[in-house]
Amino acid sequence: MHSFFNKLQWKIILLFFFSLGLTFATLYVMVQVLDIIYHRYRPQLYPLVLRIISVNRYVGFSLWQSVVVIFLFIFYVMLLSWGTTRKLTRIIRGVKKMAEGHLDERIPVRSSDEIGMLADQINAMAEQLQLSLAEERMATQAKNELITNVSHDLRTPLTSIIGYLRLIEEDKYKDEVELRYYVNIAYEKSKRMNRLVNDLFDYTRMGFGQIPLNRTSIDLVQLVGQLTAEFTLQVRNHKMEIEWYPPQEKLIVHGDGDKLMQAFENLITNAIRYGKDGKRIEIHAAKENDLAVVRIVNFGAPIPSMDLPYIFDRFYRVEKSRSLDTGGAGLGLAIVKSIVELHEGTILALSNPQQTEFIVRLPLQSQ
Repeated sequence: MHSFFNKLQWKIILLFFFSLGLTFATLYVMVQVLDIIYHRYRPQLYPLVLRIISVNRYVGFSLWQSVVVIFLFIFYVMLLSWGTTRKLTRIIRGVKKMAEGHLDERIPVRSSDEIGMLADQINAMAEQLQLSLAEERMATQAKNELITNVSHDLRTPLTSIIGYLRLIEEDKYKDEVELRYYVNIAYEKSKRMNRLVNDLFDYTRMGFGQIPLNRTSIDLVQLVGQLTAEFTLQVRNHKMEIEWYPPQEKLIVHGDGDKLMQAFENLITNAIRYGKDGKRIEIHAAKENDLAVVRIVNFGAPIPSMDLPYIFDRFYRVEKSRSLDTGGAGLGLAIVKSIVELHEGTILALSNPQQTEFIVRLPLQSQ
């Protein structure tokens, strides 16, 4: 139940009565002191007293006492309210600095009344505004980086497509074999552009939570096993081997089969692309408590430790200078992470000179 008056109102009321009490107490002491002085120096002060008495009779009240009471009351009000007015002055000064753009400014007011609450709220508002501005700057920077990266990654294959189509348009080819060669290159570059656009579209939709999941009961062992079989020919074409180590039991998860298939496809493709030197890819699945764990391991060049924390960031590439011919657009692992997180799972990357592995953990469907 709230009090009839708040703390600040009670403080004002107490300030008024306390100032009034101190005023009359001081006046009483002054009267006693003045009476002693008057009796001691009566001959000298008598004319002054007569003049004061005549003035009092003329105005109808004790003028000197009224003036003293007013000045004493003002003095005590100012004295007793000095702490409160100092807090308000600090708040005004702090708000002025914040309005000038110094959002790191904080108001050093500590009290349990409404003034302290006001200072705390202003500090909280400034902190939230500072955080919002920082997020806005990061969003603007991310948007600019997105535009720059997309422009670069689209321009590279587009330049090749235009160049080869110009050669065809200007009949600058020797025979039909060379013509088909130019057409094939333009076609492959077009497919790369299409993949980049699709990846970008998927990542954007996932980032805004606009992809609905068609969840069903899925046996992760069967899904990954089927995917491994589909990649067998592609792995052999890269002179590599892929080995699948399934558990004895089923790993049933409640998820979107297509999205999970896309995530594991990206991980296997990534292992093929960067694990060529290792000649082998291993895929392990197991149950850990109430989680299904899938490990995709390649034995190629390790990921540098300084790059490892950022490989799931969009457009991040371990090899900063590589083109789309030697690496992806930097969206594949970001999409994998988004899909895994949409399924309430986690993904982790570990790398050392012997092997690199991506570990996906997904919650098992409750029985």
